[in-house]
Amino acid sequence: MNADAVFSLQNQSTTVDYSGKVPVEHLDYGYIEKCKDVKYLEKILKLLRSGDEGIYPHLIKFCESHLEKLHPRSPALRKENFVASAASLSEDEWSQIVDELKTWQEETKKTDNSLKQQAVFDELVKENMEPIRGSNCSIPLSQTSNAIKKRNSSKCTRPRDYQEWDKFDVEKECERIDESVVKNDPPAIIITGHTKIKTKVDASLLTQQEKFFLANREKDKGNEAFRANDYEEAVAYYSRSLSIMPTVAAYNNRAQAEINLKHWHKAMTDCQTVLELVPGNMKALLRRATVHKHMGNFQLAVEDLRMVLMEDPQNAAATKLLSETEKLKECQPEQQSKGKKILIQEVDEEDDNSNDETKAEACLVEPSQPVGGEECSAAPAERGDMGNAQKKPHGRGDGGPHSESNNSQTGHWRSKGGSSDKYKVTQDYKEKVANGTSKRGSTASVQADQSNNGKGTPVGGTAGETINLDAPCGALPPPLARLKNEGNLLFKNGQFADALEKYSKAIQGYTDSGIDSPEDLCILYSNRAACYLKDGNSQDCIQDCTRALELQPFSLKPLLRRAMAYESLERYRKAYVDYKTVLQIDISVQAAHDSVNRITRLLIEQDGPEWREKLPEIPLVPLSAQRHRREEPPSAEVLQARAEKAAREAERKAEIRFTALKQEGNDFVKKGQYQDALGKYTECLNLKPEECAIYTNRALCYLKLERFTEAKQDCDAALKQEPTNKKAFYRRALANKGLKDYLACSSDLQEVLQQDPNVQEAEKELEEVTVLLRQSLATASPAKHRKTVPIREVEGDEETTAVPNSEGCCRGDDITVNPQPTNVYEFGQALNAACCSGNTAVGADLLASTAPEMLPQYLSTQLDGHTISFIVQVLDSHLLEKDPNLVYQHLNHLHTAERFSTVLMLLEKDERRHLTHLFEHLSSTESAEFTKNDVQNLANKYI
Repeated sequence: MNADAVFSLQNQSTTVDYSGKVPVEHLDYGYIEKCKDVKYLEKILKLLRSGDEGIYPHLIKFCESHLEKLHPRSPALRKENFVASAASLSEDEWSQIVDELKTWQEETKKTDNSLKQQAVFDELVKENMEPIRGSNCSIPLSQTSNAIKKRNSSKCTRPRDYQEWDKFDVEKECERIDESVVKNDPPAIIITGHTKIKTKVDASLLTQQEKFFLANREKDKGNEAFRANDYEEAVAYYSRSLSIMPTVAAYNNRAQAEINLKHWHKAMTDCQTVLELVPGNMKALLRRATVHKHMGNFQLAVEDLRMVLMEDPQNAAATKLLSETEKLKECQPEQQSKGKKILIQEVDEEDDNSNDETKAEACLVEPSQPVGGEECSAAPAERGDMGNAQKKPHGRGDGGPHSESNNSQTGHWRSKGGSSDKYKVTQDYKEKVANGTSKRGSTASVQADQSNNGKGTPVGGTAGETINLDAPCGALPPPLARLKNEGNLLFKNGQFADALEKYSKAIQGYTDSGIDSPEDLCILYSNRAACYLKDGNSQDCIQDCTRALELQPFSLKPLLRRAMAYESLERYRKAYVDYKTVLQIDISVQAAHDSVNRITRLLIEQDGPEWREKLPEIPLVPLSAQRHRREEPPSAEVLQARAEKAAREAERKAEIRFTALKQEGNDFVKKGQYQDALGKYTECLNLKPEECAIYTNRALCYLKLERFTEAKQDCDAALKQEPTNKKAFYRRALANKGLKDYLACSSDLQEVLQQDPNVQEAEKELEEVTVLLRQSLATASPAKHRKTVPIREVEGDEETTAVPNSEGCCRGDDITVNPQPTNVYEFGQALNAACCSGNTAVGADLLASTAPEMLPQYLSTQLDGHTISFIVQVLDSHLLEKDPNLVYQHLNHLHTAERFSTVLMLLEKDERRHLTHLFEHLSSTESAEFTKNDVQNLANKYI
């Protein structure tokens, strides 16, 4: 019995297990007549026809007729008809059939003869047959027909005697046969590629219905080609279908075909189109995740797969793909996912007068922000930004880090030393540098290009952007500064080969000029190393970084780039030393921390526990080279964005966990393991305390375990979240029944029936609880019955006496009541005395002096059927004529008293008739405070 079983009892008769045997009790006229399940009726009919349980012809006919009413085309109603023969037909019918067969035979012969006389097959034999799918050759029909004729026309070989066989030369005969085969059998026609299929269809003149039909037909052709593993043809037909009428199914199918062809970008486009048309499409999400996985975007693939599993937790394909993707993601080198991303940037000293030319500035960016260029370039946290540090580097071709193309290209760039003559520095500028008149950072420079006034558009950049390419760069002369600026701009635009050429020319010009500025030359070598790293040329990157470090020891960026190059070449020991040196210089470089952790694991696997002994010596960085800077705390906006992101991630994880726990709890309930289900539902409530359905489900488990108090508490909690929850009322009624609180149980059951009168279980429970309630009232001890005491007012010091009569009730003439009771006790005593004596006048005085809104509070402890009947008589006989508005107000508040609905159910017929008369009299009274419609609405709560 699951969590919703109590509301589906009426459907139990139709729930059938088809795998088991049909019980004998179901082979009955009554059961068959009531059964509405076609499949089960077919099973019953099959059993009756088999005769295993006996032969019942009338029952079989009855079952067949009932099944025919429910499903006239049921396969079980089909009867075997014997094949018709001449004996089963009349002579006229048989003769007609014979004549028609003869006529058809004669017409066929005439058509065959006329076709043979015409040259219909002449053109056909000249054409090539279409190749079979999966085959690449086609042979002309003329060749096959000629070969068949020759084979048929050749005579049978005569048998030879033994002397002839002795003279027979087998090798010559084989050569002759081979030559005849070669000469007589022309070569087959090889068909390369597929027949070109137009991917677009002009459907402008078709109606919408025709477009729909034609698009489905083209899609079916694509499906057929897909099943035959001919994915290119499938893509062509799917494209034709989409050109006629775009549909989600065609886009999804074409995406799958493109995935099989490994056309990742095309498949991604189709998946994106589907998700724009139908957000959340599970097939599109699953296929986009597959594309992300093959493209290396494991995080995006995991997000798509989790969305699929939220909609369909039982999706086996998504579960398998998610596990594979997570394994690949774990095997992927760790990327910076926490904290800041440190972007290292070459900074020229024109804007400040410090002597540290290779200062690394940290730029805080979002993880999705593209990083590159010279302004905020080469983030060590992201391997592809400063060059690939993985085993599979980013190459400009397929050459990889050790390809000949890279080496030859490098030699080509270096062989262009002669082209740097125009960048040579003049003797005057050499003297200025030697004399110290040309300072680093000075704005005085030679105009290198008068045609554009020192301005130029970036190479590969936008035409509207203007950048000063003649900006001074340290002690470099203007021609070399321009080369460096152009290289920076090309690097920023992703043109690494062109930037490398510019840096090479600047280095050559520097060497030829004879300038003594190791800081500037260090920057040029470092920048060129970054280009080599981007192109996957790790060897040359290491060489340039080493030269830069010889010029400026313990420079941060060359160390980082050389470490990445070493790591890409799997020279982990040297990479580890460089990364540790970087951390001595600046401990805040997060990329170095991540790389050290990653390489440590690799070295442990490679060298074992003694891996540290095999490391080269790590140099000690002097204090002058160490950078002790304090990072600025993140701004309020950044902190808020982080907090919001963390909250969203936590909410998403909690939702996934909640769904899984709820499903596990439901599964335990279906299996009858209620104690295990309790634990799962409790964990769900720890995640979402406001979920009403979990409270009702856990209450069901408590009921099954007969823990009625806990069940009632869960139902109360559910009703706080959802005051009209029908399940909570019903299960609280069962809990109250278990606690033997029959009045509360009856009240909850009435609430259920008021919301849905068709709940048969609630009606049955209400009848049973009503019987139990009357029994409990009947068996109550008479000694505990409250004794009625008359009350009268006294004056002075006169003592109050109670004078009970011999019958145990008070006389109306001897009682007096307090006209204005101040508490529940005084009102209860006065009303009890008036009710016991039947004095409606005293009761009228009491109700007239009582505020209507206080009446439910005064009646809360002693409300019963006799009290309600007495109040109705008092209102009808005394107060209605005097003050109908007061009567209306009393009735409007009386039904809000506690347990009023339960007491109202126990009223006798005469008491209910008094209620009806009161409302009839009240509706006939005219008043400015209420209308007949108001009285009618109020009467619905009583009658």
